[in-house]
Amino acid sequence: MSITKSAIAYASTTLAASMMNSIFQFYYVKLFLNSYRINNTWFYRAQLIYLVWNAINDPLFGYLQDSSKVAFARRRRSAILYGAPIFSLSFLIPWIPWTAFGDSDWVVGMHLITSLCFYDGMFTYVLLAQCALFAEIATKETDRQTVLKYSQIASIIGSSAVLFTELVSQNLKYFRYFQVCCIVVATISYFAMTYTARYAINISDTESSNSVLIDNGEDDNPLSDITLYSLFKQIITNRQFALFVLMNFLQIFHNTIGSNFFSIFADNLVGSSLLPQARSIMAGSAFVLPQMVVLLFSPLLARFGSYRCIMVSFFVKFALALAMFLNGSSNMIFLIIFMVLDRSLPEAVFSLFNLTVSDIIDDDRNKYKRRAPISSMIFGTNALFTKPAQSLAPMFVVSVLTDYGYQHGNQATISTKPELSRAMFNMICLVPIVASVLQVLIWSFYTLRGQRSTKSRDLYGVSV
Repeated sequence: MSITKSAIAYASTTLAASMMNSIFQFYYVKLFLNSYRINNTWFYRAQLIYLVWNAINDPLFGYLQDSSKVAFARRRRSAILYGAPIFSLSFLIPWIPWTAFGDSDWVVGMHLITSLCFYDGMFTYVLLAQCALFAEIATKETDRQTVLKYSQIASIIGSSAVLFTELVSQNLKYFRYFQVCCIVVATISYFAMTYTARYAINISDTESSNSVLIDNGEDDNPLSDITLYSLFKQIITNRQFALFVLMNFLQIFHNTIGSNFFSIFADNLVGSSLLPQARSIMAGSAFVLPQMVVLLFSPLLARFGSYRCIMVSFFVKFALALAMFLNGSSNMIFLIIFMVLDRSLPEAVFSLFNLTVSDIIDDDRNKYKRRAPISSMIFGTNALFTKPAQSLAPMFVVSVLTDYGYQHGNQATISTKPELSRAMFNMICLVPIVASVLQVLIWSFYTLRGQRSTKSRDLYGVSV
C-alpha cells in the first residue's frame, strides 16, 4: 500500500479524535460549572483523581501495546479496532445529565469523575496506538511529513465540529440540539476509526506474513521479556526525552487553559461586543485555525525542520502576549484577534510534537539496538509526566477566578466585579509570557533536531 493510502487511513482516526476531543475539551468545564453547577470541592476532587488516572494509564497502556504477547493488544490497528466503539460511547457520557440519581453535589461530582476517567482511558488506548502508527507507518522524514499533512487536513475538518455545535446549540442554549450533534459525531467517529484499523498498514504489518486483524492468538515479541521498570528507566534517563517532557508540559498547560476556558473568557471579556453567532464563529475558528496554520507553513517546516519552527513559535507567542498585556483590554478588536491566535498558535505547534517524539523513538531504537521500536511506551511515558497539566490547568484557573469572586453560572458576576475581568485578562496574557520564556530556555538544550543518525536509518533498512 502506498504511503498516501496509509496516510489517509491514519488520518481517519485523527478526524474522529479531533471531532470528539475538540467538543469534549471546549464544553466539559463550562457545562459542569455553569449548567450542572458542580461545587469547587467536587471539581477539585474530580481533577485530582483525573490527574492520577490520566498520568498512569498512558505508560501502562503503552507497555501493554509494546510488550504484550497477545496479538490483538499489541497490534496497533487491532487496538484501534476494538477500542473504537467504547471510545465513541465514552464521549457521550458527559452530555447526559445524571438527574435520575438526584441533583446532589456528589452525583454531579461522580458524573464528572466518570466522564473524565472513562473518556481519557479510551482516548489514551486508541490514540497511543495511533501515535505509535505515526512512528511506524513510515521511516522517511518526507513520508512522515506526508502523513502529518493528511492528519492536519483531517484535524481541520474534525475541529470544525465545535463551530457546528456552537451554531446549532447557540452556546448550549438549545442543549437538546447539542446532544443530537454529539450522537452524530460519535457515530461518524466510530466508522472513521474502523477505517484506520482496516487500512493503515505499518512496517510490522508489511514484514509479517500474517495480516489478519482479529486474532486472539499469541505472537512472539522481542520486548515481552523486558520488565516495565527496565524500559521505564531507559526512557526517563534519556536527556533529550527529559527536555522534551518539560517543554511539552508547559505547552499542554497553556493549551488546556485555552481550550477549556476559551468560551468562558470570551463570554466575559468580549461579552456583548459580538453577536452570539459571531462569538460562535470566533470559538470555532480558534479550533480550526491551528491545523490551517500547520498546512500553510508546511513549506517552512520542510525547509527548516520542526525544531526551529517550534523555537520560533515560542518567541512569537511571547511577543503577542506581551503586546496584548501592554496594550490593555480596552482594544476589543486586538483582544479578539489575540485570543484566537493564542489558542491557535500553541495548538498548531503542538501538532508538530509527533515529529519530535518520532526522532526520540528512532534514537532510542538505535541506542539500545532494539528489534522493534517501543513507540507506545515512549508516548505513554511522555504522557505520564505531561498529562497532569490537563488537570492542574483547570484547577489553577478555577482557584484564581474563585478568589476574585467568580460564581458558577452567574453571567452578571463580571459586570459587577471589574477586578475579576482584570484577573481573566491578566491570566490570558501572563500564562503564555511565562510559559514561552521557560520553553525557550529548555528547548535551547535539545540536540535531536530532526536529523536521525545514519545508524538509525540503517537500523530501519531505509535511506532518508
